Amino acid sequence: MDWKPDRKAKKAIYKQLAEYIEKGIADGTFPPDKPLPSERYLASTLNVNRSTVVHAYDELESLGLIDRTRGSGTTISKDIWGITKKRIPSWNRYIEAGSFLPSLPVTQKIRKEAVEHKLINLASGELSEDLFPKRFLSEITSTRSFIGSLGYDHPQGNEILRSTLTKHVKISRGIETNASSILITSGAQQALHLIVQCLLKPGDAIAIEDPSYNYNLPTFKSAGIQVHYLPVNEDGINPEDLQMLYKKHRIKMIFLNPYFQNPTGYLMNQKKKEAILDISSKLGIPVVEDDPYSLTAFSEEKISTLKSMDKNGNVLYISSLSKIVASGLRIGWIIGPTSVIERLSDAKQQLDFGHSSYTQWIANDFLESEHFHSHMKCLIKELEKRRNTIIKSLDTYLKGLVEYSIPQGGIHIWCKILKSFNETQLLEESIKQGVIYAPGSTLGSKESFVRFTFAREDEDSIDEGIKRFAQALHSL
Repeated sequence: MDWKPDRKAKKAIYKQLAEYIEKGIADGTFPPDKPLPSERYLASTLNVNRSTVVHAYDELESLGLIDRTRGSGTTISKDIWGITKKRIPSWNRYIEAGSFLPSLPVTQKIRKEAVEHKLINLASGELSEDLFPKRFLSEITSTRSFIGSLGYDHPQGNEILRSTLTKHVKISRGIETNASSILITSGAQQALHLIVQCLLKPGDAIAIEDPSYNYNLPTFKSAGIQVHYLPVNEDGINPEDLQMLYKKHRIKMIFLNPYFQNPTGYLMNQKKKEAILDISSKLGIPVVEDDPYSLTAFSEEKISTLKSMDKNGNVLYISSLSKIVASGLRIGWIIGPTSVIERLSDAKQQLDFGHSSYTQWIANDFLESEHFHSHMKCLIKELEKRRNTIIKSLDTYLKGLVEYSIPQGGIHIWCKILKSFNETQLLEESIKQGVIYAPGSTLGSKESFVRFTFAREDEDSIDEGIKRFAQALHSL
């Protein structure tokens, strides 16, 4: 046998072997009247474990290409073209060939462990059940009649909700807009996806923060976008870095999360916001402003958004109710020039024919009610208490082993581990101890960082979670 597996390839050896044999069956290299090489022979000839050959033959058997009989060996199926049998698609090949890339393996593992095991969850960026305004939302659904249509709604989203949002963003974020400049989306995630798919093309260069939640998204790589990084400081990115990236790579779009940034919790200062808008106007580069957290400032201070300062229509503003009301409502929105909103709306129609009219009705009534303001006051107070708890726990169990900046809003705290450690081993050991978190590498940073989210668990669980993490770190 002249064929040898490519041991440097990313594809598993058993998959390479299965594909080689399948091709050989098709072109006659392996004639139908002779048995295929034995598992032991192939393992010896190719210098691989016998289990590798077994996996390859398992895959070929599942495809209906071979028959395996104990004592008689492995032969090409006499019914290979499915006269009496049905061939099963090689689903693994389809999965690998898809153009939309999967999440990072570490991210998939974190999600799976968080769902399947009863771990203290300091990884998921969402509110805990007790922070959802269940009583208020229940009152809306039980005491008020549904006034919307159960058919397809306006392509940009329910007009009443969009009108309510124009008032909401003006009061709470200082943004002047109108209903025709708003698109309702399934959370901020869909908004980002629509922007990338509709406004950028393969080969375009963009700038994102480092570290950043966006680093973890396969959206950019799936679209063939070139991603370049802007280091984040305690008061945001440096505008000079943005200018340098533009000169070097001709950046087409900038993605920023300026307020209590995920994962660092940092808040961009006013001068930097002004400088970024100035650069955007001079160079004609759109800014995508992702703002899930600005209303969670513990000082209850109103934060000036980039969009509120945008005089030229350079900013696409994204926000949602996921981090401040309930992630399950799936209510997000994009604010931008009408022509852009119409383009994105057309794409959303192709994907899902528009958003659920029922959840839009609930969101609209909640935003219009006094309950929203009461809820936000309680939410901010509770998040601040949980932030204080996690800081106290870090000082108690990891004193001298971590460095962090105290976030003044949002739901994340970014910690630098001062002790040398293996990131994979620490995550595995933490899972054994019963706690999950986000390793720094999943967010684009060096491996010496971790992100803890303090909105997902109550104060007792936060304290216990940091204690378990400390035990995992000490055990290494």
